[in-house]
Parts: sequence; C-alpha cells; structure tokens
Amino acid sequence: MSLHPITHAQTRPNHPAIIMAGSGKQISFGEMDVESNRFAQLLRARGLGANDAFAVLLENRIEFFTLVWGSQRAGTMLVPISTRLTAPEVAYILKDSEAKFLITSTAFDDVLGDIRAACPDMPMLVMDAGDDRDFAAQLAVQSADPIADQCAGLVMLYSSGTTGRPKGIRPAPPEDPDPLAPNPLMGLAMMGAGMPADGSMVYLSPAPLYHAAPIGWASTAHRLGATVVVMEKFEPETALQAIQDYKVTDSQWVPTHFVRFLKLDPAIRTKYDLASHQRALHAAAPCPVPIKQEMIEWWGPIVNEYYAGSEGIGMTLVKSEDWLTHLGTVGKAIYGTLHVCGSDGEDVPAGNDGLIYFENALLPTYHNDPDKTREAMHPKGWMTLGDIGHVDEDGFLFLTDRKSHMIISGGVNIYPQEIENLLVTHDKVMDAAVIGAPCPDLGEKVVAVVQPLDMGDAGEALEAELREFLAPQLARIKMPKLFDFRPDLPREANGKLYKRELRDEYEAEGAS
Repeated sequence: MSLHPITHAQTRPNHPAIIMAGSGKQISFGEMDVESNRFAQLLRARGLGANDAFAVLLENRIEFFTLVWGSQRAGTMLVPISTRLTAPEVAYILKDSEAKFLITSTAFDDVLGDIRAACPDMPMLVMDAGDDRDFAAQLAVQSADPIADQCAGLVMLYSSGTTGRPKGIRPAPPEDPDPLAPNPLMGLAMMGAGMPADGSMVYLSPAPLYHAAPIGWASTAHRLGATVVVMEKFEPETALQAIQDYKVTDSQWVPTHFVRFLKLDPAIRTKYDLASHQRALHAAAPCPVPIKQEMIEWWGPIVNEYYAGSEGIGMTLVKSEDWLTHLGTVGKAIYGTLHVCGSDGEDVPAGNDGLIYFENALLPTYHNDPDKTREAMHPKGWMTLGDIGHVDEDGFLFLTDRKSHMIISGGVNIYPQEIENLLVTHDKVMDAAVIGAPCPDLGEKVVAVVQPLDMGDAGEALEAELREFLAPQLARIKMPKLFDFRPDLPREANGKLYKRELRDEYEAEGAS
C-alpha cells in the first residue's frame, strides 16, 4: 500500500495527523483528508491548474497542512512566504512567483493593507477574517470529493535573501506525477534517518512551517503515517515539555535551538522525561563542536546531522557514532554525488578546501534568474549551494563557511564561522555574528556582533573577557577589531543569519 495521507485516511481515519503543541488543538487523518479535498476543489474553482502558483503567508497553525496536502492533489505550486518579511518584500515574491492568489490570516493585518496597495489585483483569502474573504467559509462550500485530475504538486521556496533579493527555487518536476508516488525524501527519512513507516512516529516540528526543513520533514512524516506535533513558536522549555507530554519519537532542530537549550538552568533541563525521544535531526547551519558534544551527552547518541539546502540538490548525513570519531563533520553523501572543487573546477584532494557541488539527475532552477542558475552550475552540470568545505580521508564532509561570508582582511581570507562557533560557547553569549566591515587600511576589518545572555553585561568588561577567551584559540589576524553588543540579531527561525542587514549597516556607516 502507498504511504500517503490519502491512504492513512482510509486505514486509520481517527489517528491524529496534527497536534498543536501549545493549544492541544488537533485534526485526524480523516479530517485532514476532507479538508485537503475541499482545498483542491477550491483551487480548481479559482481557476488554478497544474503548475499554477499560490502564495501562503501564515503563522504555524493546523490549516497550513490543508494547503500543503490540497496542493499536493491539485498539482499546484505552493509558495510559502517568510512571516518576518516586510510588505514590499512580500509583494515582490507575489509578483515574481506569478501567484494567482494569497492565503494569509488576520495575524498579518499590520502588513496586509500595504500588500494590497502594492498588489491591488491580488485576490486574498484571510483566515479568521469573518467576512467574504474568510478562508474557512470559502472552504466549507466546496465538495469533499477528490478532484478528477489529481496530480502531485510542488513547493517553490524563496531563498532568505542573504545576498540580495530572495530568489524562487523552482524544483524539478516529479518523475511520477501520481500524488501517491514516493519522493526522494521518504527514502532518505526511512533508510538514512531511520524513521519508521508503521505509524508509531510522533514528530515534533519546532520551527516555522514556511521553511524548507519544517515543511519538507513534516510532510514526509505525514506520508509515513506519523502524528506531527507543531509548536506555535519555539521556546526551549516548552519544546522539552512537548517531547514529554506527546511522547515525541522524532524531531528536527537547528543549532540555535541547541544553544538555547544549553543556556537553560540545569534544573529545568533535567526536569522533563525525554525517554520517548529516539531520533533528533539537525541542520540549516553548522553546529559548534562543543555544543553538539554537550547535546549528545544530554540526549544520548540520537542526534543525527545532515547537510542540504532548499534547492534539494543533494544531502549528507552523519549519525552520532560517526560524528564522535569525526568531530565537526556533516557526514557522507546519501543523496547525490559530492564534489569539492578548486578555482579551476577540478576535484581537490582530501583535506583541501573547495566549493562544494552535488551531482544529481534532478536539479532545480532559480525562478526568473538564469544568471543565478548559471552561477551555481559547474561546467559538468553539477550544482552548488555556495558553501566551502573539504572531505577527509574517510570521505566525511566538513563545512568551512559560505563563500559569500568570507572576509578578506589585509589580503588574508578569514572565515567568520570559526569565530562565531567559539563565541557562542562562552557562558555569557547567547548568539554571535561575525562580519567584514569596510576598513581603509585592511580592506575589511573583522566585527563581532554579539547578543549577550544578559544585556546588563554588555560593555568594555565583557569585550575584554571575550578577547581573553578567544586569544588562545584564534590567530591574531582573526581577532575581531570591534565588538558590538545588541539585544538580538537578525536571525531567521531556521537558524540563518541575515548578515546582509548587518553588513549593509556598517557599509552605510563607513560611507557617511
């Protein structure tokens, strides 16, 4: 039998498909099936056929999966939009993606007016609106029967815009358009991550669903018959309570979640029963070695790491046992063939840094941006996410940093990730971003933008303490010339730092 919510609705209609961790609100596979059919009917009623796009600007809520699974029956292109974007940024994505309409909620009333002004012809359905735009009312009048022309849909994610305008990542069409056909992530989940397909999984999703990993892994968990527990918003203690209360077996995290867990009072960390927890995936950003070591000591060898991107061009995976003998690795390729190439495009020997490419039969393109697609391609048809790294003699991949983040100071290449990884292990640091700022003497100077655990500590004394902490571990050329203390950093909930915002700020200061 196929693994898909459609078949789970037939065999286990009363099994919970989604539970909201905070409110406890839930929906069964049978109910989700009905709602998804209604949404597929609504898409057709609105004139959307296969490959037509619609956009979603939504907080974490049950209805998100009505949209996901309805689109997966209608063959449409779902375009999730980050909830941290401004109205002009949302309007740009709506126009660039050629979305036929927008689905949102009253949680975004503060930006909807400006979005309407920028896109006056864009139809909108608004959850909780209570008027003629109300999503629930529009859905309720649709038939619950499957549409006649079901086919698999796609998700077009937009890059976080760390180096300019966000770009739509248009996935390659599925090899099999049948909505019940398996996809690559299912195989990776079962064979790579060890997720069960017997319906016993309870999967915790702590991050915003508009991101690649949450929407991808939560959908895959649904295909495998799991109950997906969705956190409305991540808080470290609330996440531990959710694992205990819902007997979570599987979860997916980013390193900033781990840092926040480890900054909790030890009495809170040990207060919850985590015995049900069998597999904890993490990715999205490199994890500092001491942070991950401490997580494995606490949670046990259940912490599995992968390296991939929204583009879906390939994936590496490493389980705790192999990571502990190859500290800092992100694993070996389990999807796509890995290449590490020098500036001449040739594969470099083990231990040498180079640009990381994946060779894969299915590759995406950047929507409306052939130049960006071309820049990401190797002459041999491989594709890069823009990361630099190396493989060791055993074939394990290590990430050095992103190519776009490299600082050139006095002619020396400096990778911020190394400095950031050290800073976040300091007891008084919650988060850190290291950037290059304009410098008349060196070209660029190293700046550490630090979020202290307590802003009351910010100042010269903490700077001196951090310099003393870094000095034995860091070459002098890499030592930050400036420390800037702030109450928070422009970090996405998926762990990505908006370094562009910080760099632009310093460049503007340097120009003034």
